[in-house]
Amino acid sequence: MINRFFRLNREIPRMMTNSLVLLVGLVCLCCCAEGTKVKIKGQHMKYKNPKEKINVRVEDLLARMTLKEKLGQMAQVDRGNITAKVMKEYNIGSVLSGGESVPRTQATARDWIDMINKFQNWSLASRLGIPMIYGIDAVHGHNNVYKATMFPHNVGLGATRDPELVKRIGAATALEVRATGIQYSFAPCVSVCRDPRWGRCYESFSEDPNIVKQMTDFVIGLQGEIPAGSPKGVPYVGGTDKVAGSAKHYVGDGGTTKGINENDTVIDWQGLLNIHMPGYPEAIAKGVATVMVSYSSWNGVKMHANYDLVTKYLKDTLKFKGIVISDWLGVDKISNPPFTNYSNAVLLSIQAGLDMIMLPYNFIDFVKFLTEHVNNKRIPMSRIDDAVRRILSVKFMMGLFEKPMSSYEYIPRLGCQEHRDLGREAVRKSLVLLKNGKTPTAPLLPLPKMANRILVAGTHANNLGYQCGGWSLTWQGVSGNNHTVGTTILGAIASAVNETTEIVFSLNPDPNFVKANKFDYAVVAVGELPYAETKGDSINLTIAEPGPSIITNVCGAVKCVVIVVSGRPVVIEPYLSSMDALVAAWLPGTEGQGVADVLYGDYGFTGKLPRTWFRRVDQLPMNFGEKNYDPGAKPGRAN
Repeated sequence: MINRFFRLNREIPRMMTNSLVLLVGLVCLCCCAEGTKVKIKGQHMKYKNPKEKINVRVEDLLARMTLKEKLGQMAQVDRGNITAKVMKEYNIGSVLSGGESVPRTQATARDWIDMINKFQNWSLASRLGIPMIYGIDAVHGHNNVYKATMFPHNVGLGATRDPELVKRIGAATALEVRATGIQYSFAPCVSVCRDPRWGRCYESFSEDPNIVKQMTDFVIGLQGEIPAGSPKGVPYVGGTDKVAGSAKHYVGDGGTTKGINENDTVIDWQGLLNIHMPGYPEAIAKGVATVMVSYSSWNGVKMHANYDLVTKYLKDTLKFKGIVISDWLGVDKISNPPFTNYSNAVLLSIQAGLDMIMLPYNFIDFVKFLTEHVNNKRIPMSRIDDAVRRILSVKFMMGLFEKPMSSYEYIPRLGCQEHRDLGREAVRKSLVLLKNGKTPTAPLLPLPKMANRILVAGTHANNLGYQCGGWSLTWQGVSGNNHTVGTTILGAIASAVNETTEIVFSLNPDPNFVKANKFDYAVVAVGELPYAETKGDSINLTIAEPGPSIITNVCGAVKCVVIVVSGRPVVIEPYLSSMDALVAAWLPGTEGQGVADVLYGDYGFTGKLPRTWFRRVDQLPMNFGEKNYDPGAKPGRAN
C-alpha cells in the first residue's frame, strides 16, 4: 500500500522490496512533475509530530527545505507588501507592522486578527506549511492599536525602580498584543542612554546599567517565567497568553557621540561591557526570544556587520540560542552612503551572524543576492542553517505549528480596566518631585481638592497625544484627544477635585487674565512635542513653545505647580525660581489619572530620577559618578 508523500528526488526506502510496490512507485515517479507530493510507505514527517523533541523536529524540517525556502524564513516583510503569492512562493518567515502600518484607521482587535489569520493561511499554503510569526513595536503597551492601554515610556518606568511593576506591565502588554492576534513584540529596549540629546532616550530605562538590568523583568512578564534548569541561552515563551520579545538595540546605541541617533559609540571594550552590555545577559537568562541589532557603530564598525560582537560574543560567549534580528532597513544602512551596494550589505550582515532581516520591503533582491552568495561559497550553508535553525526553534517552542491561527479569546483584554488601573499605578509611581515650595517651610503640594477657582494651563494639559509621546498610534506620535481612549491631565484634575471647585482651562493665558481671576492655584503642564528616533535628536533640549512663556505668565501671577511632560530632562533652570512646585511626569501614556492621584495627595511621591537632570546643555554628556559632575538633580533624588 502506498500511503506516504515523497518528492521526485527522494530515495525509495530500502524496505520496499516488493517488486509490485516498486513498479507502482516508479510509475508514479515518471508521471509526476518535480514538487508534486506522492505517497510512499515508511516516510514519517517528524516535524509535524508535537511529541517529538524540538531539536528533532527542527532537523527534520531543515533537511526537507530548499535553499529558497530557507532564505524565505530569514526574511521579515512589512504587511503592506504581503500577498498570497508572496507568502507561498517565497516562504516568508515573518511579517511585521512598522509604525502606523495598520489594517485600517482605528482598526479593531478583530480587524487585526482577521488580517493576521489571512496572512497565516497564505503561509500555511506553502509546500511545507511553515507558519509565519507576526511582529510589532509594542514598546509602551500595544501602542499602535486603537483603544489599547499605553503605559509610561521606559524612562518613566525606570523612575519607579519597581521591577515587579514592570513585570506586570510586560504581562499586560502580552495580553493586549495577543488580543490582536500578534505573537511577537519588539521589546524591551535595554539601551543605556548616556546623553539626553539622543532622540531615543525615553526608550531607555536609565543612564544607570544596574537599573536597566533590574527592569529586564519585563521579559518575564511578556514571555513567561523560564522554568528552573532550562539550558543557558535557550528562549522560552510560556503559553498563548504570552508573546516573544526582543532585547534591543545590541549594543551601545545609547552611547553615541553627542547623542546623535545611529552614530558611532566610541568606547573601549571594558566600557562597552560595563555600561552598555549588562541588560543583554540578564534578558538572555530570562529567556528572551530575540535580540535586535543596533543601527549604531562601535568604534567605527557597524553593528549590523560586526561579527565579533554578534557571533563571537552574543552567540558564542553569551550562548544566546534565539534569533538575532536586524532593525528596520538596518542592513541597507551598512553601506556608506546608505542604500548602496545592497549585495555587499547582505553579505556582511549574514556573515556577521544576523538570522532574520527586517527588510522590510526588498525581499526579492534579498533572496536573489543571498542565493548568489551561497552558491558562490561566500556564505557557507552552515551559516544559513544556523539562522533557520534558530528561527524554526522559536516557532516550534511557541507552539505555532500546532496552533498557527490567532484566537479571538483575548479581545476583551485590549484596553481593559485592569490594565488601565495598572497604567494609572505606573504613572503615579513614575512621578518625580523636583521642587515643592519656594521655601522649605511652605510646600505647595499636595494641592487642596476643595478650592474656589483653579487654573489649568499649558500645551500638555489637555492633549492625550502629547502625553503619550512618540511611538503612539503613529511612529512619530500624534496631537489631540481623538486618536484613542484615555484620560488627560485636565480630565484627571477634573475627576480629583471637589465638585464645587471651578476649573478654568486656558492653554496660554494672558498674565492679566490670570491676575484678574483670583485663582487659588494653577497647574501648568508643558513639555516636549512627540518625536521618535532621529527626529527627536536635540542640541538644545528646550521646552516646546509657548511653554516657557506660559510658565512665566502663570507662575508670575499665582501659586503654581509645573508638570513637565517629556521623554528626558529638559532645560528648566531659567524658570525654576518662578515656580512653587515642579514635577517630572515623563511620558505617562493614556492614564493621566495617575498624575492627579499624587498631585492631590491620595498617594505620595515615590519616583526617583532615572537619569541626571542637567543645569545647562553645555554640560552634556554628564552621568552620575563622572568627573566634574554638577547636576541640577541626581538620579535617585531631587533637589
